Amino acid sequence: MKPLKILYTEAATGYGGQERYIHRLMRQMRAAGHEVHALCQSDARLRQYLEAEGFTVHLFSMDSGSDFWRNLLALRRLMQEQHYDVVNTNSRRDTIHAGVAARLAGVPLVVRTRHLARPVGSLLSYRWVPHRVIAVSEFVRQQIIQRGMPAEAIDVVYPAVALPDPLPKQRLRQMLNLSTDDILVGSIAVLRKEKGMQELIQAMAPIIRARTDVHLVIIGGGALQTQLEQFAQQLDADAQVHFLGEQQDISELIGDLDIFALATYLEASGTVFAEAAAAKLPTIGTQVGGVPEMLLPGQSGMLVPLHDIVALRQALQRLIDQPELRKQMGLAGYDYAVTEQRFSLITMQKKTEACYRRWLEQRQ
Repeated sequence: MKPLKILYTEAATGYGGQERYIHRLMRQMRAAGHEVHALCQSDARLRQYLEAEGFTVHLFSMDSGSDFWRNLLALRRLMQEQHYDVVNTNSRRDTIHAGVAARLAGVPLVVRTRHLARPVGSLLSYRWVPHRVIAVSEFVRQQIIQRGMPAEAIDVVYPAVALPDPLPKQRLRQMLNLSTDDILVGSIAVLRKEKGMQELIQAMAPIIRARTDVHLVIIGGGALQTQLEQFAQQLDADAQVHFLGEQQDISELIGDLDIFALATYLEASGTVFAEAAAAKLPTIGTQVGGVPEMLLPGQSGMLVPLHDIVALRQALQRLIDQPELRKQMGLAGYDYAVTEQRFSLITMQKKTEACYRRWLEQRQ
């Protein structure tokens, strides 16, 4: 089959889970022999990473305003000149700009990927602009169907885990001056309210006060860090709650953890749970959004009800007290995520390409 020429678009300027999904997919599509371009705003962090890796990146403003129609016409010219087979948009803004331009230019297939967990509002950027939709979990797919999108027009492509296997030499315990006998519960997330870090600290505090060998390690930066540090201090747990801020190489830290836990309020998929499983960690998460799809409840990890501090503490205590259960669940998670290639880069690429080719054939 001939290689495809694909344009991935993203209006956001930050670099979070959505941008990582795009970045990893673009790398794999290029490795599979496809010609892959990106469309970003000039100040996007994704642009910097892609250009450093030799990708062609087209720069356009995707802000609302008086230049909308001029930009739309310029984008249409770009689409016509480049002869893309597929334009894959990733948020509402770039769907309205690049997706509409692609339709006007006659691009054979326009796809929208839905990365968000919150309920879908207008169907404009799902049903009317793109031809088909990719969801990052079955949970997200069902949200779009319930909003009125035909089920046959949506497929699921899970996010991929990019941890090296085996992991590199670990340095977390050395950083914190902790021994191999200490038990480390870890959480990785941007420090926003909806990630549930305050609830995790609250659940851990009595355990920490009772055992000097148990520590909570929070990896990730954000506006709430100072507030969370003060909260841990109020609960007399701050000596064993460690805030590491944003870290560039999680692969050198995650393997030193014994348990992964995140009391998130809502996740479209929850890639970090799959990453923890790939590092052979038992996981504890809340029963929300796409989180249940990232693990095997009762086998590779535990799910607790949202905002249930007691249930969260009981799950943590059980894994802290039972090292054999930790090992058993960690190995089950590794098999689920890695051995079965459920969240591998190659699976992500092959599933996406299969969607593109099937939908292109349907539209001929």
